[in-house]
Amino acid sequence: MQATTYQTDLKQAKDFLYAIIRESATAEGLKWLDQQTHKLEQEWNYRTFYFSFSSVPRFLGKATITYSKATLSQARELRSGFSPEGWDLTQLVRTYILLYLPHNNEAEYAQTIDRMCETADMYEQQAIYAALPLLPHPKALTGRTAEGIRTNMTNVFDAIALQNPYPADYLDQEAWNQLLLKAVFMGRPLYKIDRADERANPELARMLVDFAHERWAAHRQISPEIWRFVAPYLGEQYLSELEKSIKDGQPLEVEAALLACAQNTYSGGRTLLEQHPDFRQRIQKGDINWNSIGERYNA
Repeated sequence: MQATTYQTDLKQAKDFLYAIIRESATAEGLKWLDQQTHKLEQEWNYRTFYFSFSSVPRFLGKATITYSKATLSQARELRSGFSPEGWDLTQLVRTYILLYLPHNNEAEYAQTIDRMCETADMYEQQAIYAALPLLPHPKALTGRTAEGIRTNMTNVFDAIALQNPYPADYLDQEAWNQLLLKAVFMGRPLYKIDRADERANPELARMLVDFAHERWAAHRQISPEIWRFVAPYLGEQYLSELEKSIKDGQPLEVEAALLACAQNTYSGGRTLLEQHPDFRQRIQKGDINWNSIGERYNA
């Protein structure tokens, strides 16, 4: 048997999810769920597992769930960065059922998750990828996650990329950079990518600047959020791009370019910032920051 690795205590994770499900499901739905998990505990078989996972919307529905601050705090204690905010009842129950999947053998576990993603419909894929922060053997799932990043289905991509701590924790630099670049290409809100600043790197900055050049050549706008990932590596090689954004960009792009200048000690950037004292003061006061730029750009 290979060593099992966990991102969280699975029993506590089940208890946490079930408590929310119990408050939100109908009596009939909860009875069905209890029957299915009882079967899995008493005599495991994949047919029951797959049937249960795919049948959740039919028996439990897709009710919207409002999460209290205490519940969200409990989620973060369960697994750093984990938040079910935005999950409906189907997502909660499918995640709960996924935690019943045997995980003693890492290779078999990863193969099962892989097969599920290959045959799953869009919503089932969304559920599997959103559940990544709670699943065992996280390192064995990086290849499947990198494959998922290739999707053009927005809800599936968002399940991986947004408000999900798994990518920042486990993806290698190549896969992480592809995730960021795909998010920019798909127009997704970069400020919702968990711990994105920690994974900024020089190669990503170069890729994003190249992307900006392609957009400008096609006379199209760029996301102001890309400057967030260029800021740590600002130097002479990117100064002309910052100058162009400040001179020709939309208002949010100007704010983002100057914020990037403020977050680096490079003298060329500091000179640009000094030429815009009103923006410098707003940045110093905290009125201009990456979250506010992201929220307004993606509103």
